[in-house]
Amino acid sequence: MRHFDEIFAIAAERKGGTERLEALLPVPRPPEELAAIPEHRWLASFARHLFAPGLSWSVIEAKWPGFEEAFGGFDPDACAMIADDRFDALLADARIVRHGAKIRAVQENAVFLQELRAEGGIGRVVADWPGTRYHELIALLKTRGARLGGSTGPYALRAMGRDGYILSKDVTARLVAEGVVEKAPGSKAAMAAVQAAFNTWAEQSGRGLSQISRVLAASI
Repeated sequence: MRHFDEIFAIAAERKGGTERLEALLPVPRPPEELAAIPEHRWLASFARHLFAPGLSWSVIEAKWPGFEEAFGGFDPDACAMIADDRFDALLADARIVRHGAKIRAVQENAVFLQELRAEGGIGRVVADWPGTRYHELIALLKTRGARLGGSTGPYALRAMGRDGYILSKDVTARLVAEGVVEKAPGSKAAMAAVQAAFNTWAEQSGRGLSQISRVLAASI
């Protein structure tokens, strides 16, 4: 596995120099800002990203005001109690993408957020989760949330400003090239190996997971 500086140099050459690469790197929110984000914005982010697969982002963006209206601003307590008549109304609502399983996932994720209140709330949980165990936060969203597996949960977290990696095609290609994994990671053992590699690169570089992830992607 290469030292992070070597991978950074490869990415910088591909992107036209160090300054141009640095300009592409995200700056996550501080933990206290994450913790202060209201529940309804977390639910909205989860919804935005779970509805997106299979569609272009332009479709989601164009319809998003309608989503906000149809789901009542994504208030978790209201969304957790979607009755059959309201569910049927949402299925017929042209303001949103009419996908029954995804509509139901919004309700299930609202319940998930309610459950997290006993653990400090979604904002606090996400903000306090150690970056050295980020793979476990991804697993939490996958196992306790609805339709938040794969890259959906990580993209939703990134959109909210949480420092973390996304195992995109290019990031995975770099991980394979470095001998971290043999293919796209799916098992617990593979995810632990990915986390260990990111932890090593974080120690080497002093950078957060989001920036390391973006550099890895830029190196391919």
